[in-house]
Amino acid sequence: MAGRVCVPKRSTYRRRLGLSCALAGLLVLSACTPAVIPAGETLSIPVDSRVITQLGGNPTMAPELTFLGGVELSSSEPLFGAFSSIRFLDDQRFLGVFDTGYWIEGQIRRDAEGRLAGIEAVKLAPLLDASGRESPSKFHVDAESLAVDGDRAFVGFEQRHRVVSYSPLSDLGKAVPSEPLAFPFDLDVLRSNGGLESLVIAEKDGPLGGALVAISEKSFDGDGNIYAAILGGPLAGEFRVRPRDDFDITDATFLPNGDLLLLERRFTIARGVGMRLRRVDGDSIRPDALLDGEILFEANYRSQIDNMEGIDAIPEPDGSVRLIVVSDDNHSILQRTLMLEFRLSAPQS
Repeated sequence: MAGRVCVPKRSTYRRRLGLSCALAGLLVLSACTPAVIPAGETLSIPVDSRVITQLGGNPTMAPELTFLGGVELSSSEPLFGAFSSIRFLDDQRFLGVFDTGYWIEGQIRRDAEGRLAGIEAVKLAPLLDASGRESPSKFHVDAESLAVDGDRAFVGFEQRHRVVSYSPLSDLGKAVPSEPLAFPFDLDVLRSNGGLESLVIAEKDGPLGGALVAISEKSFDGDGNIYAAILGGPLAGEFRVRPRDDFDITDATFLPNGDLLLLERRFTIARGVGMRLRRVDGDSIRPDALLDGEILFEANYRSQIDNMEGIDAIPEPDGSVRLIVVSDDNHSILQRTLMLEFRLSAPQS
């Protein structure tokens, strides 16, 4: 039907199809014409949801981690999809970026038991250039990472590698970028499709003094380690993250105790798609460090996962943390936009 995206229902066949992402990004839905959002405006869109109650697939999960549920999201608006990063402004409202050059804002909806039921009040807006215009080329607006600090947001782009800040967030349709931030290494070392995939802001009263931490996806130095940097604060400088088991870093979030949680993805023809969470000791983040950490979660295509690219943490009053993870569907009929939720128990004293 003209103007609509047809999202196929998940079937047993698809759940077992190890090569479900082999053509990701190749089968793009091009028959629909997306809405045009004029610069300075936002577009309200409907988003449908299908509840996911079981993760399935027997994933490896640390005892302190629990799967709470999730939703599969779809919309009749073709611009919807390609979720790259998400940040929660409170326990309901979120802001995110699509790697197709759009903001998304909205809020989560829960059922009577407090489980994810969908999202609502969803609006899209184009990521503008410094002159307030929308870019005609995805090359310039391939947004992959996001961090929010008050009424401004830092966005990391790949292909044309840079990190800029946007404001005001109170009016996304008019938010314009700053000049790119300076880095302690030449951004030309980053791979075209493996750039700044994670941006996170450290606690202001912690050792990093509220600095912005940037981590690349799969850009390696001469020793095979991943480029990363601390931008600003008392410990500004570059560091590295040790890659493990062919997983790529797709996002990160700080936990209330200062530890850093990495979201990682793997895709191979032989193994299909995989998702992993790795916790890094926050005290180890400093210039010239090589970071590694313990694996809290790992799942493959047999579980209800997809191309997981965004994560954020919502602290709870009891000291636990709700982790919400979203996927990038690449606007492919073989992939889905998922929002999954986990609870990470408070550390034992």
